[in-house]
Amino acid sequence: NLIKKEGNALFFYFSVENAKRLCYNVKYCVMKRKGEVTMPEKEKESRSWQQNVLLYVHDLMYMLLIVMILFLVAFRVIVVNQSSMFSTLWDGDYLLLESRMFCGEPEPGDIVVISKASFDNGSPIVKRVIATEGQTVDIDFESGTVYVDGEALSEAYIHNETTNEEGTVFPLTVAENCIFVLGDNRAVSLDSRSPQLGQIDRREVLGKAVCLLIPGTHHGQLLPDYSRIGAIQ
Repeated sequence: NLIKKEGNALFFYFSVENAKRLCYNVKYCVMKRKGEVTMPEKEKESRSWQQNVLLYVHDLMYMLLIVMILFLVAFRVIVVNQSSMFSTLWDGDYLLLESRMFCGEPEPGDIVVISKASFDNGSPIVKRVIATEGQTVDIDFESGTVYVDGEALSEAYIHNETTNEEGTVFPLTVAENCIFVLGDNRAVSLDSRSPQLGQIDRREVLGKAVCLLIPGTHHGQLLPDYSRIGAIQ
C-alpha cells in the first residue's frame, strides 16, 4: 500500500510538472507572437526562411489539432433522414449538432437529436422539444391545438395541425428527467404522441441542432435552397 501511495504521488507530481511546462510553453508562444518577448539578435539572424516556415507549420498543426479535438468533443455533423420535421428541416439536410455536454439541458422550442435504443434500433431522430419535466401537455385533436400548462402554444413552425391521435392519453405530465417531443410535420411524425417513442429520457438526447450547413433536396423533390443555411429556429 505504501509503494502504491508513493507511486500515485510520484505520478501526480510528474503530471503537475508536465501541465506547468505545457502552460508555460503556450504562454511563451502567445507572448512571443504579440512581441512581448523579444529574441536575441543572433537568434533572429541565425533563423533561415525554411526554419520560419517550419515554425509556422508547427503552430498551424497545433491549431488544427485543437479544432479537431473541439469538434470531436463539442460538435458533430448529422444528416436528416426523415420528413417529420418538414418544412423546418428537409430530408438530406446537413446539421451541426452541439453536444449535450456543452448546450445544457433541453428547453421548450429546442430542436434536438435523439437516440433511443428501443426505437428504430437507436438511429438518430430529430424532433422539437415541446415540454420538459413537470409540465403538463394536452392536445385538442379537433382543433389541432397543443397546450402546455393550460396555455395554447403559438406554433408558427409547424407544417400542419396536430390532429392525429397516436395512442398516448392526454393530458400528460412529463416525467422526471424526461422531455416531450413532437415533429413539425405533425401529419407524418412519429413522436411522443405514440407509445412507440413516448417521453424521452434526457440521457437519450445527443445534442441540440444549432446550424444548417448544407441544404438537402427532400427526397429529390425540391431544389436545394441555400438561403436556409444558418441558425436553426
